[in-house]
Amino acid sequence: MADSRYYATGKRKTSIARVWLSPGDGKITVNGKEVEDYFDVETARIIIETPFTVTNTNGKFDVTATVKGGGKSGQCEALRHGIAKALCLADAEYRSPLKKAGLLTRDSRVKERKKYGLAGARKRYQYSKR
Repeated sequence: MADSRYYATGKRKTSIARVWLSPGDGKITVNGKEVEDYFDVETARIIIETPFTVTNTNGKFDVTATVKGGGKSGQCEALRHGIAKALCLADAEYRSPLKKAGLLTRDSRVKERKKYGLAGARKRYQYSKR
């Protein structure tokens, strides 16, 4: 583990998180704000710290991230994905536990587009026989 920065991109729905990981004391900064100020919900912070919990690296890395797109829920999961990918770059031994926990897989579920002739993506207009 050299004293350098590791970069990874995390994605979820329409949210994209650019993550820089550097050895430090566990400080997480998102869009120039502290993680507590940016993600005001406790569950979002728990989701973000999951990769560190799985790899037993709590407080060993500083995270600097920029997130854009989507809502807070998608952004925190994109950030989690980015942190997990950056941890793999930091140490190849982390890959196995992160993969087993399902943190390296990009959740590719995005909203389906509306089709012409339909009320929504799949919902149809009501059929009238007469």
